[in-house]
Amino acid sequence: MSALGPGVAEPKVGDRVAYTTVLGAYAEYAVVPADRVVVLPDGVSTKQGAAVMLQGMTAHYLATSTYALKSGDACLVHAAAGGVGLLLCQIAKLRGARVLGTVSTREKAALARAAGADDVILYTEQDFETEVKRVTNGAGLQVIYDSVGKTTFEKGLGCLALRGMMVLYGQSSGPVGPFDPQALNQKGSLFLTRPTLAHYIATRAELVGRAGEVLGWIKSGKLTVRIERELPLAQAAEAHQLLQGRKTTGKVLLVP
Repeated sequence: MSALGPGVAEPKVGDRVAYTTVLGAYAEYAVVPADRVVVLPDGVSTKQGAAVMLQGMTAHYLATSTYALKSGDACLVHAAAGGVGLLLCQIAKLRGARVLGTVSTREKAALARAAGADDVILYTEQDFETEVKRVTNGAGLQVIYDSVGKTTFEKGLGCLALRGMMVLYGQSSGPVGPFDPQALNQKGSLFLTRPTLAHYIATRAELVGRAGEVLGWIKSGKLTVRIERELPLAQAAEAHQLLQGRKTTGKVLLVP
């Protein structure tokens, strides 16, 4: 997968490695197939590796593969101050796109702007559909990256330009209900996809290429991962409560 970047070295005994999408990480030790781990390059800490493998590669495939952003595109990132959101804003800017983001608080708005968002919509005070139409002068967006689902999906369809794409990659507010696909036609021959990371790192080449580019950006300083807090493994329940309460920004790490 040379198009995805230089990749990383093949693992050997003694290397620092990282992985994702293999169940069983809530433990002091884990058994992971060798072809599912990647070597962390010098200059990237183990904590950075742990923080960026899932969310960093998610942001990567969304912006480079699901809808490959290019200069001149306009995109909307929901939950722009979240773990994926902050990374997705940065990668979208690296690719030359105009980035709009939605957040719930002014503090989160500041984080999204620092990550590269050109326009930040405070959805607790503003209607995001109205704001998108205003800031794009009615032109709409080429793509929406939506991890929220139920509360944002239908309004999001109204924000897309002709033949725009709705990328629904999460459902933090609940699942999207049944809807008539004819709506995609009526709103401009829109595209809808529901991707997941596992299908974008299905082969060893894809995993190594995608991880290599993300980790390379971390090492060079082009991409910054925000680790908001670290909790001991014994406090895993508290970490989940913080996530469910939308009280976090960036990444929460559990440390054995």
